[in-house]
Amino acid sequence: MSAPQLAPIIAAQGLTVRHRGAERPILSDVGFAIRPGEIVTVVGPNGSGKSTLVRAVLGHVEMEAGEVTRRPGLRIGYVPQRVHIDDRIPMTVRRFLSLPHRVSDIEAAAVLARTGVDGLQQRQITRLSGGQFQRVLLARALLGDPQLLVLDEPTQGLDQPGIVDFYRLIEEIRQETGAAVLMVSHDLLVVMRASDQVICLNGHVCCHGTPQAVSAAPEYQALFGADSAETLALYRHHHDHRHDEAAHDPHHDHKHEYGHHHHA
Repeated sequence: MSAPQLAPIIAAQGLTVRHRGAERPILSDVGFAIRPGEIVTVVGPNGSGKSTLVRAVLGHVEMEAGEVTRRPGLRIGYVPQRVHIDDRIPMTVRRFLSLPHRVSDIEAAAVLARTGVDGLQQRQITRLSGGQFQRVLLARALLGDPQLLVLDEPTQGLDQPGIVDFYRLIEEIRQETGAAVLMVSHDLLVVMRASDQVICLNGHVCCHGTPQAVSAAPEYQALFGADSAETLALYRHHHDHRHDEAAHDPHHDHKHEYGHHHHA
């Protein structure tokens, strides 16, 4: 008998969103649930409504129909897709972490250390590399000790090693804090190893489930083509050859699998 599933910390039912004056909704009848500690990744082509879904989950967009239910008092940390900072205005990393709510030097140092960018407190935010900036954004999202981390295309502009390192960091944070993660991503190969659940979106939920199930779904293969078969084969290969000490761990984070294969 399988163990009972934990109650969702956030769930959507019948979620429909239409931009004002648009003939067709950008999201139609979307439903999913996120449980404690799960990494749930949303994939889909450009214009499929991925960022709109994130904004609906956060309560930032008006819904035409459906509902999003959150566990009462749910703490959410958010890493947006784009953050525009005027490079004419001096702003250190330390000051950035205290917007909009002041945090102590100890708190700031702790989250920067956790995301691997300790020591950057006095660096100008506009002088950071892409990878450093993403880690500072993640640090800021961790300040409230979130139970759910929401990341919208968090690896934009990073090179392949940077992408791999960032997902490894997310998995470590999930293991240490127990936070669930909702992530929008286009890094298909890495996502298939880093996720517990994948939602394939194209205005509606085309398919969703484990990475293996989604990779094998005709709807997913129609959207992502031949790469999907390779993704599935790689994923199964690594799952079937796990290290012995990881065999008992349902949240084994597959660290040894990263970096073996890259997009052509």
